[in-house]
Amino acid sequence: MNIGEIAHRAGVSRSTVSYALSGKRPVSAGTRKRIQDVIDELGYRPNATARALKEGRTRTIGLVIPPAGSRLTHMQLEFVGSVVDAAARVDLDVLLSPSGGDHDRSFERLVSESRVDGVILMEIRLQDARVGRLHRAGLPYVGIGHTDDDWQMCWIDIDYAGLIRHSVHHLADLGHRHVALVSRSPELVTAGYGPARRAQEGFTAAIRERGMEGVEVMCGDDARSGQECVERLLRDRAGLTGITTINEAALPGIQRALADAGLAVPSDFSVTGVAGRPWAEDFRPPLTAADVPAQDMGEKAVSLLIERIAAPQTPPRHILLSPPISLRSSTGAARADRSAHAAAQV
Repeated sequence: MNIGEIAHRAGVSRSTVSYALSGKRPVSAGTRKRIQDVIDELGYRPNATARALKEGRTRTIGLVIPPAGSRLTHMQLEFVGSVVDAAARVDLDVLLSPSGGDHDRSFERLVSESRVDGVILMEIRLQDARVGRLHRAGLPYVGIGHTDDDWQMCWIDIDYAGLIRHSVHHLADLGHRHVALVSRSPELVTAGYGPARRAQEGFTAAIRERGMEGVEVMCGDDARSGQECVERLLRDRAGLTGITTINEAALPGIQRALADAGLAVPSDFSVTGVAGRPWAEDFRPPLTAADVPAQDMGEKAVSLLIERIAAPQTPPRHILLSPPISLRSSTGAARADRSAHAAAQV
């Protein structure tokens, strides 16, 4: 039972229930009685963490997102939406704060001006100054992603190294000997973006383990970049028969480039990787991929942050998720004559 159900039965908004419970704003006597009657009928009692949060200063958490001028990927938007929804279910507001470049002042205000009771960080680098700043400030925080030196932080993340390694082994099992990793943008990779670096580690390990030929390319987070990236790969790597990727936003462009080159998926060319389910299912044919559970990760990040706010002295928790690779239709046996086919198209 939560305030959403109370609001529904009392015929008022969630915020009205929140104000009646917290006393933050005046609520008419009649409305207050109607809400209290529902609470009494349902036997509603806030749980321990909710009571702890009620004693906080703001009942607001901060969500630090990429710069506002950047186009958020579908996966990033899913993280934002899931955090906002999960926070609303426990009567918390969410303050969005961009960071990076000229937006660092926004992050500093979030930390130094007591605007929030805790912070969730997105898009974490292997060496991330924001983590150190939050730690020094003593402000509870949780990462969607983690740094290399992660002992001091609480986080939830995807095992990108393991999943990309598994995807390359899957291609190798199908007979592919020459494959590519389509990574994220040069700016992110150069900045030490955690998923990109860990995907690279998994790709390199699998290529070495299977004695394959592999190439990694950085790619902007959009369809046009994906198309241009794969066009270059097909031009420069005539024997290439498969791609694995962590760049879901590039997938439509990857698909267009293969179609323009006259390559059918998966009979001529295989594609796999790590992506959000909507991107995987929209790919044609549907993408064999490890589906990122963005909704679940956002909800778990809020739960972890609530724990940190309620009991800041407890040891940090680390949650590393390794979703199974969903075998759809975009991978198949490598064609022995792919090199000749690709050369003819060029």
